[in-house]
Amino acid sequence: MAIETIKWVKGTARMIDQTKLPTKLEYINCRDVKRMWSAIKRLEVRGAPAIGVAGAFGVLLGVQKFKGTDRPAFLKLLHQTCDYLSTSRPTAVNLFHMIEEMRSVALNNSEADVKTLKTQLFDKAMTIFQEDRQVCRRMGDHGAVLIKNGMRALTVCNAGALATVDYGTALGVFYSAKTKGRKFSVYSCETRPLLQGARLTCWELTREKIDTTLICDNMAATLMAQGKVDIIFAGADRIAANGDTANKIGTYMLAVLAKYHKVPFYIVAPKSTFDLKITSGKQIPIEERKSEEVTGFGGVTTAPKGVKVYNPAFDVTPASLISGIVTEYGIIKSPNVRNIKSTLK
Repeated sequence: MAIETIKWVKGTARMIDQTKLPTKLEYINCRDVKRMWSAIKRLEVRGAPAIGVAGAFGVLLGVQKFKGTDRPAFLKLLHQTCDYLSTSRPTAVNLFHMIEEMRSVALNNSEADVKTLKTQLFDKAMTIFQEDRQVCRRMGDHGAVLIKNGMRALTVCNAGALATVDYGTALGVFYSAKTKGRKFSVYSCETRPLLQGARLTCWELTREKIDTTLICDNMAATLMAQGKVDIIFAGADRIAANGDTANKIGTYMLAVLAKYHKVPFYIVAPKSTFDLKITSGKQIPIEERKSEEVTGFGGVTTAPKGVKVYNPAFDVTPASLISGIVTEYGIIKSPNVRNIKSTLK
């Protein structure tokens, strides 16, 4: 993959500005934690694994300019930075997991001085970055066994390289299948209201010369009724202990349709997306975003002024509708508490 969604360059987090795609490929350079917070909030960087890495880089940005050797003062700044970044977006648990991994560096090294802690924090952030790349490749290879020649797959939102630091989650399955010589095609739901499917997934897949067809979200049922969808792959932002899965709004609708039309429905997500502290999807916090995302797009108003808007960014798909969850450890068939625990260990 030639897409470098996010990377660390000489004290700066460099990221593709995903709000500008597909018309412009531009980069932003985050040099302080406030700019990183804004990038996460504004979806300049998005996708659960990618914002997990962004969170780790954000911690580095928050502490790298600290001067002196006062360990308590440094720890105070570290905790303030972690707490601040955690307020950027509520649903994708990868963000919180990676921030806590950064915080744990200090908690697990009670005798380290400030200089040593800075080095350890940098090493941890780079480890988080590199592990995401490795995890993407393993998920892609596990999921690729589900792709047979001639298959017509469907996906929603963007769960590709733009959502991670490498292959992606759901789209990683397609990329891996392509390297193995499989011949298949993909339908991409446009994914209202921010069109991540149209703007981002189609941009990725066409760059990789994968046969891609864009559809409006409300065309999915017709496609399935016509027998034109053989399998569905989606990403995830948080998965409960029982397998209930939060993903971009519209995913639940696809899962219901898939069940009715007997189309296999798979989630692709790494271990870091599982939140085993919560028992079901009812406990997953769902982000609600501003009304302007629904009442217009690209500066063009498409709804009457003052109309009420309900804009949850995610919905929850019950585990009973999910055929399996593809992880870096393998495919969890018929997701439930026991199967998830035995696979993730």
